[in-house]
Amino acid sequence: MARNVGTTSRGIRCPIIREGDNLAEIVVTSVLEASETDNFSFNDRDVICVTESVVARAQGNYASIDAISKDVQAKLGSETIGVIFPILSRNRFAICLRGIAKAAKKIVLMLSYPSDEVGNELVSLDKLDAAGVNPYSDVLDEKKYRELFGVNKHPFTCVDYVEYYGDLIRECGAEAEIIFANNPRVILDYTKNVLTCDIHTRMRTKRILKEAGAEVVLGLDDILTESVDGSGYNSKFGLLGSNKSTEDTIKLFPNECMDLVLEIQSRMLEKTGKHIEAMVYGDGAFKDPVGKIWELADPSVSVANTSGLEGTPNELKLKYLADNDFADLSGEALKKAIEEKIRKKDADLAGSMASQGTTPRRITDLIGSLCDLTSGSGDKGTPIVLVQGYFDNYTN
Repeated sequence: MARNVGTTSRGIRCPIIREGDNLAEIVVTSVLEASETDNFSFNDRDVICVTESVVARAQGNYASIDAISKDVQAKLGSETIGVIFPILSRNRFAICLRGIAKAAKKIVLMLSYPSDEVGNELVSLDKLDAAGVNPYSDVLDEKKYRELFGVNKHPFTCVDYVEYYGDLIRECGAEAEIIFANNPRVILDYTKNVLTCDIHTRMRTKRILKEAGAEVVLGLDDILTESVDGSGYNSKFGLLGSNKSTEDTIKLFPNECMDLVLEIQSRMLEKTGKHIEAMVYGDGAFKDPVGKIWELADPSVSVANTSGLEGTPNELKLKYLADNDFADLSGEALKKAIEEKIRKKDADLAGSMASQGTTPRRITDLIGSLCDLTSGSGDKGTPIVLVQGYFDNYTN
């Protein structure tokens, strides 16, 4: 019988994860139990994905705002610190800002506009146009921003982040000055000690600042790269990828995860006889059409993955074949011709007209995005995602 189902993505429920739990055992047990209750089997190259959040929780990778403050002060001093290009997030950045503000006498907070790196708007493009403001060159202080644009609340959280971040800094005992600019060099008119908080553009920002004469330039990825007084840390990403845990603590991005994905793969092979791929995933990429927000607040979509998930798709575009190579065929003849074309396709289709329109992204980024949308970030209770049939094509 022909198969009529391609890729499926299942959110798998599991117990609430606590520090010290044997996560590999919990993941494998939960997936196997789900297969029994929902009556599905496994195939080679199925993919088991685990969200980074529960991995960090099992690792106990937490830190206090006092640990952040102590590390910031040791690395950037306790006078005026320029904090530039943060994302607008109570969960992702506000808790880190508290630790940063506790370290300094003054924070000069430079916000990118009209939106942050992941799409959260401070002001709409229409308002910029109406005000005649050029975000690529114009530098605004808080007074000018208010004169031009007034109060702008986030469409989903209803938070005025300019007010919120300013109040937060002052509540932590530091003076706050807020400016709006997109050229990182602008911050050097205020201070030579800079903490850049952008995620995916951080290396370029650091380079520009160093070339422009900054004395100390660090990123969030340079804070808490080692334990401070027994705190958690992330040697590669520092504070990047962290989330609010309590009012005074953050959960950091998980540390080394290769042992976990390899153990999941090994246990599944033992239990099912199938070669299963595994990965630990962070934020995927999806632009909300209303709020215009990309996810991508984590420094990496794949924290760790088994080797079978490396590479990019190598696919032919079916509609191209149907409309061009086999435009004169239909029905069963068309089906057989396309199947034969797929079976004989080149190992590398880069540049081929027949592959145009297929997604030129890494497999881990594609699967991670699928998993992020499947698991959600709320109360679904499915931090494990089983993806099946992802590597199938029309001939399977």
